[in-house]
Amino acid sequence: MDKNYLLLIFSLWALCALCKPTEKKDRVHHDPQLSEKLHDDSQSFDYDHDAFLGAEESKSFDQLTPEESKERLGIIVSKIDLDKDGFVTEGELTAWIKKTQRKYVYDNVERQWQEFDMNQDGFISWEEYRNVTYDDPDPDNSFNYKQMMVRDERRFKMADKDGDLIATKEEFTAFLHPEEYDYMKDIVVLETMEDIDKNADGVIDLEEYIGDMYNHDNEADEPDWVKTEREQFLEFRDKNRDGKMDKEETKDWILPSDYDHAEAEARHLVYESDQNKDGKLTREEIVDKYDLFVGSQATDFGEALVRHDEF
Repeated sequence: MDKNYLLLIFSLWALCALCKPTEKKDRVHHDPQLSEKLHDDSQSFDYDHDAFLGAEESKSFDQLTPEESKERLGIIVSKIDLDKDGFVTEGELTAWIKKTQRKYVYDNVERQWQEFDMNQDGFISWEEYRNVTYDDPDPDNSFNYKQMMVRDERRFKMADKDGDLIATKEEFTAFLHPEEYDYMKDIVVLETMEDIDKNADGVIDLEEYIGDMYNHDNEADEPDWVKTEREQFLEFRDKNRDGKMDKEETKDWILPSDYDHAEAEARHLVYESDQNKDGKLTREEIVDKYDLFVGSQATDFGEALVRHDEF
């Protein structure tokens, strides 16, 4: 078996073993905030910069002159305008922000791509992935080797849209990060239920739900958050009040339909930059409000705020 994979499994096991019984495990895949910074345009545009560029790229713009920032921003605008009609719509801006925020996913895929594409043909077959990951079977290992391989193969097949057992980079991304793809959400739910459903009856009961997050036997000593989770299960998770969560109820729990931060930010940027109020942005409108989208070393926020309030 691939040594890196074994190290990852062992690390996760060690982490679970060392966790205090009062610590909470969170299986919910939240729609993440776009920046750790406060979104308050009366104080700074830092949140907007992080949302539009990503936190790391945003820092690089802070070292540029206004002229350099505007020039690089103009290049970015041409990438956002997918249909090349000379305008950036709210939808195109939303797609750009989501792509920017998912950069960590693509970086992770790039790091693994060379390891698994053994014949360097630009694809990764299930055989290649299996041979690298499960290259040294050990029937005595404690990680249930065969079960992990079967589970990986099932997920690989789900990600492989055309069913040829050969993954493109996008399909391989869906395999590694299924929570990022709508068509992979069922496998995320299935794997979660398999992890929690200890009696294998196809549903998650209250004790299985609590047991997944909390490993203490004495209910009298439960911390407050565990009591709250019991109430959440009874009042909100178990929607039909039958004492257990089925597939749909589990999906509502771990993949909630959260507020779309990228869409809200795109709407905000269009509203603040759309000088003629036609609902879309030209390159000139965006560059004119460059301080809202990107930073620079010479940006005077007080001056920028005055121009920001003029529209």
